[in-house]
Amino acid sequence: MVEITTLGALSGLAISIGLILKRVPLAYGMMIGALLGALIGLASLGDSILLMIEGVKGISPSILRILAAGVLAGVLIESGGAGVIAEKIVDAVGEARAIVALILATALLTAAGVFIDVAVITVAPIAMAIARRVNISVLSALVAMIGGGKAGNLVSPNPNTIAASDAFNLPLTNVMMANLVPALIGLVVTYFIAKALVNKGTMLDGVDQETAQEDRRLPGLLAALTAPVVAIGMLALRPMAGISIDPMIALPLGGVAGALAMGRLGDMNRFAVAGLQRMTGVAVMLIGTGTLAGIIANSGLSDSLVSLLKASGLPAYLLAPLSGMSMSLATASTTAGTAVASNVFGPIILQLGIPSLGAAAMMHASATVLDHMPHGSFFHATGGSVGMKIRERLRAVPYETLIGFSMTVTATLIYGVFQVA
Repeated sequence: MVEITTLGALSGLAISIGLILKRVPLAYGMMIGALLGALIGLASLGDSILLMIEGVKGISPSILRILAAGVLAGVLIESGGAGVIAEKIVDAVGEARAIVALILATALLTAAGVFIDVAVITVAPIAMAIARRVNISVLSALVAMIGGGKAGNLVSPNPNTIAASDAFNLPLTNVMMANLVPALIGLVVTYFIAKALVNKGTMLDGVDQETAQEDRRLPGLLAALTAPVVAIGMLALRPMAGISIDPMIALPLGGVAGALAMGRLGDMNRFAVAGLQRMTGVAVMLIGTGTLAGIIANSGLSDSLVSLLKASGLPAYLLAPLSGMSMSLATASTTAGTAVASNVFGPIILQLGIPSLGAAAMMHASATVLDHMPHGSFFHATGGSVGMKIRERLRAVPYETLIGFSMTVTATLIYGVFQVA
């Protein structure tokens, strides 16, 4: 197989990032960057295409598992189960602890397998109704929901975790549990930040937000919890009992069990179609990631980075969080940031002697630091869910960054500095 020069690999990465920042779709941006990088790296057009195809083959297991996860997500969202779980959490915690309720609601929804932006959108109407009564600002409520979502995302069977587990050839539950402590730290940091912002910015009584629930057949709490409990329970059999059930089986079966418990098995096809639509964009993005990873994996970048780190005297493990942060900044996406960082830089990090679980955990946590930039959809979807104008939405960015950074520092201390197995 032909080897791409280091200049070609770096050029491909830079071109991809530049195109993404220009709002070219993620998949196309990375495919164009991969092709041009290979040509700059002195590969022929035919060899460039072959390298790109090989890269996609390497990431295809992640694509299949993420598409399968759409069944679970579709059941939770389309049945109203996600909203029921959120409401019950808020009711249990109470209005007096509104910030805690908002944090926990979004954290548990994302931990159950709901996309973080969908979790925030789901909780937002409930949040606005409660926070308006206890006089909490829009900024405080939004930061509470986003921080809770970021923490929950670290320990979830969502596409970002699947991408990290597949790239490092690790069981999904291992990667989910690896960042449990960083996620808990993120929840605590979120609470103190959101608490400090309760009187900052627009107050909720000045926001025209629709809070009425859609009139539809909503499931009970136990039925709503069935889907994530069954899915995560099956995944947990591997570390607990040595029984390995692949996420491609466990996640959709959890969705089917949830639909059965809700008495909605007849709607299963509609739920699956809706979930597939949500996952298609992620799967297509991963195809682009695969093309770029194929070029860089067959380049001299690995040896160059190893030499550079040795010469600089910096700890080798820092490449894991730095790559996750930089890729999440470039793509404005936790999933894309995790996928690109783990597939492109993962082999290099393993070559440096960093244990795979620690590398996956640090990369995954660091992809939450800058995934909320304005050139991504998360920024606009979450701001729109609470009726925020762009200018005020920008005010939340430093606080979101601080929450993600606190989780990254924690993961880096655990797996980099103290090297916990």
